[in-house]
Amino acid sequence: MTTAIQAEAATRLAEAEQRRAPIPRLTDQFTGLDVADAYEIQLANIRRRVAGGAVVRGHKVGLSSRVMQRMMNVDEPDYGHLLSDMFVAENTPIRTAAMCAPRVEVEIGFVLRERLPAPGCTVADVLRCTAFVCPALEIIDSRIQDWNLTLVDTIADNASSGLVVLGGRATRVEDVDLRTIGAALRINGSLIATGATGAVLGNPATAVAWLANKVATFGVVLDAGNIILPGSCTKAYDVAAGQTVRADFDRLGSVSALFI
Repeated sequence: MTTAIQAEAATRLAEAEQRRAPIPRLTDQFTGLDVADAYEIQLANIRRRVAGGAVVRGHKVGLSSRVMQRMMNVDEPDYGHLLSDMFVAENTPIRTAAMCAPRVEVEIGFVLRERLPAPGCTVADVLRCTAFVCPALEIIDSRIQDWNLTLVDTIADNASSGLVVLGGRATRVEDVDLRTIGAALRINGSLIATGATGAVLGNPATAVAWLANKVATFGVVLDAGNIILPGSCTKAYDVAAGQTVRADFDRLGSVSALFI
């Protein structure tokens, strides 16, 4: 695709976000869009937001569990950027009207102590370079109508990123087995889903290593202080005003979010 077409696709997504008015999927609007185009479209809107004052604080892996891949009808992960204006303090009310179609995912957040070496990053490197992990809720959102999207559409839409809520308890990676952490999702006190971190590529640290190697092909590094979300332990669930969402993790504590 030409840069002009990529720029037009990026503008349509940005306008959809600003107006909170989802658009038909880009793959229907622009015949021939591929994954490489999608990442260029994503980057165009990230540059736009950075120019407006946002700061890149980390990255996220999307579609890293089989349950999410089945839900979105894709067969590989993707990634997106986490910007400073996406982070919401725990228990700070989240306005659902400010989003298009929010859904919640249960994740653990990695906070890096050192830059991840890539290409060639391994799980051992991730464990060595991580300062701590913490409970996290990712509020994903889609600027594509009815979540009717392909891998290309979600990549272009910054991997359907929305907001992030981090729990306040930090745990060193050497104190837990990252492959076997159980998690439970509750909405308004009712148990909605259970899952385990092993659903994320067998080990969420594997997803972080995949991410480091993937972004390295674009000249991007995962640096000290970056926050990395490796993917959801469960499928994503719709959220609405009036709901309180809480995720409880074995040995990691909990995190909650209030929607208004």
